[in-house]
Amino acid sequence: MSDSRVPRRRRYLVCEPRHFAVQYAINPWMQPDVRVDVDLAQEQWQALISAYRTHGHAVDTVEPAPGLPDMVFAANSAVVVDGRVFGSLFHAPERRPESTHYDMWFKTAGFDVHRPEAVCEGEGDLVWTGRYMLAGTGFRTTREAHREVQEFFGHPVISLTLVDPRFYHLDTALFVLDDSADGNNVSYYPEAFSPGSREVLARLYPDAVLATLDDALAFGLNSVSDGRHVFIAPQAESLAASLADRGYVPVPVDLSEFRKAGGGIKCCTQEIRS
Repeated sequence: MSDSRVPRRRRYLVCEPRHFAVQYAINPWMQPDVRVDVDLAQEQWQALISAYRTHGHAVDTVEPAPGLPDMVFAANSAVVVDGRVFGSLFHAPERRPESTHYDMWFKTAGFDVHRPEAVCEGEGDLVWTGRYMLAGTGFRTTREAHREVQEFFGHPVISLTLVDPRFYHLDTALFVLDDSADGNNVSYYPEAFSPGSREVLARLYPDAVLATLDDALAFGLNSVSDGRHVFIAPQAESLAASLADRGYVPVPVDLSEFRKAGGGIKCCTQEIRS
């Protein structure tokens, strides 16, 4: 069945973890007294970039800035659809300067960047499905930002409420498996969402791949799919098996060092959809 899954070449924007550290606590995963192994983080990050390139994807890099330890989490910087860039306005003051560096990269690369008026954390809470935007709220990105995103892109935005602080961004609780018009599907952890949001997801995605709590805690839902290959945390064994049963090809990439800051594969990956 896996032969029927067709990958699509992607373009990703990433940021080297040269200054990665846990210097403050803005989510339940962050403990500033826990030391980060910077060398191991570099090795893990390089393995992710190598995996992307090995599978035919293009990777661009933005220069990391000193004093911004979370800049490695490129997904939070923006969401890009049809070559249009909706930037970020971080909830935490510590992260707000990151936006300037990412905006500059996009502008230098020839993109216009929309600066949000409401708090919005890019692909952390905005998940493009190929048909519409799934938008998380509850901990970071506001509902006002959801309305702003819909006005900017002109695509329907479906608001989903997150209720578990461990899954503070939508991309820790859900990821898109296929974003093609004829095969759109997702994987998610139901209990990360409010009852009404669970109903919405069940109606939209009756065939979704559901994850367990253990999968979610292993950051298995902070994955990246190209439509066939799923770059996934190796600790999410049950989810990887479920994906393989559906014809996807799990590509394990261990980013466990980044979990100390509440991040994983998707957090480190911004997709540029031109």
